[in-house]
Amino acid sequence: MDVSSKTSNDISFDDFKEQIISDYEIAFLSRTCSLLGRKEVLTGKAKFGIFGDGKELPQLAMARSFKNGDFRSGYYRDQTFMMALGLLKPKDFFHALYATTDIEKEPMSAGRQMGGHFLTHSLNTDGSWKDLTKQKNSSADISCTAGQMPRLLGLAQASKVYRNLKGLDGAKFSVNGDEIAWGTIGNASTSEGMFFETINAAGVLQVPMVISIWDDEYGISVPAKYHTTKEDISKVLSGFQRTESEKGYEIFKVNGWDYTALMHAYENAADIARQEHVPVMIHVKELTQPQGHSTSGSHERYKDNKRLEWERDFDCNKRFKEWILESGIANNEELEAIEKRIKRTVREAKKQAWEEYLQGLLAAKKTLVALIEQASSKSPNKNFLNKLKNDLIATEEPIKKDLAISARKALRFLLGESSTEKAALIEWTSKFLQEAQDIYSNNLYSENENKATNINAVAPIFKDDSEQVDGRVILRDNFDKLFEKYPNTLIFGEDTGAIGDVNQGLEGMQEKYGAIRVADTGIRETTIIGQGIGMALRGLRPIAEIQYLDYIFYAMTTLTDDLASLLYRTAGKQKAPLIIRTRGHRLEGIWHSGSQMGGLIHLLRGMYILAPRNMTQAAGFYNTLLKSDEPALVIESLNGYRLKERKPNNLGEFCTPIGKVETIKKGSDITLVSYGSTLRIVEKAAKELLEVGIDAEIIDAQTLLPFDIDKDVVESIKKTNRLLVIDEDVPGGCSAYLLNEIIEKQGAFKYLDSAPQTLSAKAHRPAYGTDGDYFSKPNREDIFEKVYAIMHESSPNDFPKLR
Repeated sequence: MDVSSKTSNDISFDDFKEQIISDYEIAFLSRTCSLLGRKEVLTGKAKFGIFGDGKELPQLAMARSFKNGDFRSGYYRDQTFMMALGLLKPKDFFHALYATTDIEKEPMSAGRQMGGHFLTHSLNTDGSWKDLTKQKNSSADISCTAGQMPRLLGLAQASKVYRNLKGLDGAKFSVNGDEIAWGTIGNASTSEGMFFETINAAGVLQVPMVISIWDDEYGISVPAKYHTTKEDISKVLSGFQRTESEKGYEIFKVNGWDYTALMHAYENAADIARQEHVPVMIHVKELTQPQGHSTSGSHERYKDNKRLEWERDFDCNKRFKEWILESGIANNEELEAIEKRIKRTVREAKKQAWEEYLQGLLAAKKTLVALIEQASSKSPNKNFLNKLKNDLIATEEPIKKDLAISARKALRFLLGESSTEKAALIEWTSKFLQEAQDIYSNNLYSENENKATNINAVAPIFKDDSEQVDGRVILRDNFDKLFEKYPNTLIFGEDTGAIGDVNQGLEGMQEKYGAIRVADTGIRETTIIGQGIGMALRGLRPIAEIQYLDYIFYAMTTLTDDLASLLYRTAGKQKAPLIIRTRGHRLEGIWHSGSQMGGLIHLLRGMYILAPRNMTQAAGFYNTLLKSDEPALVIESLNGYRLKERKPNNLGEFCTPIGKVETIKKGSDITLVSYGSTLRIVEKAAKELLEVGIDAEIIDAQTLLPFDIDKDVVESIKKTNRLLVIDEDVPGGCSAYLLNEIIEKQGAFKYLDSAPQTLSAKAHRPAYGTDGDYFSKPNREDIFEKVYAIMHESSPNDFPKLR
């Protein structure tokens, strides 16, 4: 459907009428889907519904100014907008409601997200980029309120980079940086910190962003007076309004039921953002919620009769219809005919979607019933199996869970039996469970050939006369090679630009490559990550720097809800290969000794988490990641920048493998597993253990997500028969994770002669000073005594009690 905007000066009355009628059809179509969608939830066919009713008109206006190459970063009310662009059809809408797992039928997430969460496909089947300049784009929605805002900033900044960075090939991603990033958010969600941080950052950066605030004066049951100072977000943000002498925002305020005013506002906003690269805010007031917030409750519970009456009167679709009739654009009979036709269309779409949803399930049910019946014919538990079969037959509209339960319970009644019929049931059940599990669990990480774990190791090359330099010099010179090799790579963060980061790992890089590619930012971790996500979604290779690991928790919501889940929640249809660079471990005090690895490895599944022990390893990880296209967090050792390392001769080329451990000392008595800065302490302790006859094997985990995909640690334990995991996270943190990986997943318990143990930091954050570090985190003596105690238990005569 063509939704290109045309002014009254451009078109005849007939064309004008056609445009208006087309918009009315879309508005009525969207509303009808919302109304029928709610009924489907209340009848039990769907689990939950959250719809776009009451927001139809402003979304039509936004759609008319939205062009190929533009990106949406939105709010789960935007179904009318998606329908107006032809990106969401009624049958798609119902398939999403039913959580259909076929990506062709449910293109928004293959049933992984609830309805109302929208996206477009940025990738081909092999994971390569489509030409995003030739399609209208939507980044994948998340439910978390204001969570869409940080990525919006990066989507807009990408246009600025493509327009201003000379020599950058923007094919498939940009046409001279003319693309706008369109954000939408509900009025109540503007109370969130992510909203304010993004608004401020976009004003500073002056990026082509248009943010629409859908204001219906409520946040579920809570009215605006509890959310917003002065009950008016555009008043609050009026200080951001640009002037002739000061940069800022252009701010519009418009009523959501006023069709012509909305069209003019969005046309003006688009022109300003697209041409001038100025952020624009459109505060859309006087919107309604005809069905309340969601299917979880009724808004009659918290709105009085006066408010409900006002909402009925100012419903945007009702006002739109009245305007059409008053203007003589169409008469009532014409509009009623349109409405009847659309109602039939939506009902038919709903029916078809439900039939398609059930089709495969009913076929699987028929097969399973037959298999259970065949297995029961020779079983002494025939009566129990027949009841199970009959219960399944009585389930007229089965879901995968019903089939899985019936099949698995049937096998319980066949315990101890042997027959070809039982074997057939086992085969069907195993295949069904595996296929269903894959439907819900694939694409957590890349499944393409160039995934990071497929990048082969390339060893650093040293000459006999390789100089010993500070570790930060290896990082700096390696980044220099990468910026030269990959023109679409850029790095940004606090103190990253002018001074070359606080540890001088980027010394001189801004001067050499310019302030676009090596940039300073404000102190705003959430939107630093958002910049990275948005730019990565548009084909750039950003490296977002968080100054210290301890501060990454400011951005954790964006990392875990948006970046880490992106590939999974889009069923492999979008990617954001963002690299996050930070530093942590083993310095001084509560806020600069970050080792909260247990939290990170559990919250960031879907990303790689890499913990190099030195800067050569770290540089190798960056080289590996830029050969692939997946998100990762690289944690450099904070106390390693001034330690001497041999400088490799193949900077920018050597690759530290991801998912592999490294054995850095062979031994026969016990396997010690650690990572990061703690490795250096383990190595020193191992030398002292040799003095008392204990030969420890030391393994560097290197990558925590994923960990040891070749299962090398268990091979070490087969030799040593003992295991100690050492790290500086809290008890039960990363060490417990590593223990689970080694003992349970690798099956190392079979080869142990002693209980596997961990040595971690204390439960509190590390105290300040040298003594604070010594008594807060594992030290050399702790490691020595822990290993010695394990050996004493095994052989008390050879290793008498120490203390």
